[in-house]
Amino acid sequence: MLIYPLQPYRFSWFDWFCLWYPPGWLILFNRHWQHYKPDPEGWIWLEYMLFLLPGGFYLALAIRWLRLGGRSPTSQVAIDPDPDYQQAFRAEILSPIVQHYFRGELHHLEHLPDSGSVIIAMNHAGMCFPWDFVGLTLLLSQHKGWCVQPLAHPLFFDHPWLRWWLPSGWAQALGGVRAEAQHFEAAIAQKTILLYAPEGWRGLAKGWQQRYQLTQFDPSFVRLSIRYQTPVVPVACLGSEALHPFTLNIKPLARWLKLPMFPLSPLMLAFILFPSMGVWAMRSRLRYYLQPIWQPWVQPPIAITTAPQLAPKRAMIMQLAEDLRSRLQTAICDLRQSRLGKPSANPGQEAEAPTIHGS
Repeated sequence: MLIYPLQPYRFSWFDWFCLWYPPGWLILFNRHWQHYKPDPEGWIWLEYMLFLLPGGFYLALAIRWLRLGGRSPTSQVAIDPDPDYQQAFRAEILSPIVQHYFRGELHHLEHLPDSGSVIIAMNHAGMCFPWDFVGLTLLLSQHKGWCVQPLAHPLFFDHPWLRWWLPSGWAQALGGVRAEAQHFEAAIAQKTILLYAPEGWRGLAKGWQQRYQLTQFDPSFVRLSIRYQTPVVPVACLGSEALHPFTLNIKPLARWLKLPMFPLSPLMLAFILFPSMGVWAMRSRLRYYLQPIWQPWVQPPIAITTAPQLAPKRAMIMQLAEDLRSRLQTAICDLRQSRLGKPSANPGQEAEAPTIHGS
């Protein structure tokens, strides 16, 4: 068991500078980890300072590679979720970023269940580090005290490039669940509060031109919701589309680099000069609109045509997933119209709904 320091992480002048200066966010993530966890193979002061210079990250990478004896950082595969570290990271690092930079807002809190497991299903966009997921995780934990576990692409756990950016075991300690069938089902079976993007990486990689259009939903979450009687809370997120604007997905390069996407935008020039900006994003206002609880096992055609002891057919599952996608797409369109000043189907509803801001 790791023994945490008696003192919480305190921002020094250098940390405040890193919070203000985009290439410094990666420094904050690593310095915070090293305050609570032993990390003998992690970045050190000289290398951190090089992050802040154009092209300096490449020199820092070479220095660290030589310091480790000409090899990559060791991958830690047996890291368990660490609720204490999750709480510290949310309060000390994520809260100032989500509150002051992304200005996170959580609307329609009455749709959250009081207790029990739930699947939080949200649209996904941005083509960058998943700040839409991170922001919602923080706001839900602040409001409900939940330990929310996001379903994350396997590259966040074991991609060789990511080991150089983020501490080994970082995603696991923060409660990430691998986006693989067996891990997904195990999390649902254990009554987890799970944050899930039904669009998967198709949503994140759809690009600027289709930023408000939901892609096809993966129906696996509907099947698991029915099997384990786990309700779904759909969430419409606005603002994530502006995290990395004017972006195209270059699919051939993504395949060559073994990545789910390769974003190309005017910001890529800055990223080439400052690779540590990989965890940064453009300033936006992340607004999360919770929708009414959805229980697919009581929806037609499941409730009408399927006996409780029988597994629903794949066609029914896909139909239910499409119905939810259509419903969430309508909600996003209505919210956009409301923001543009056009009349909505339920005028005044948003103004009356309780809202929590990042704090």
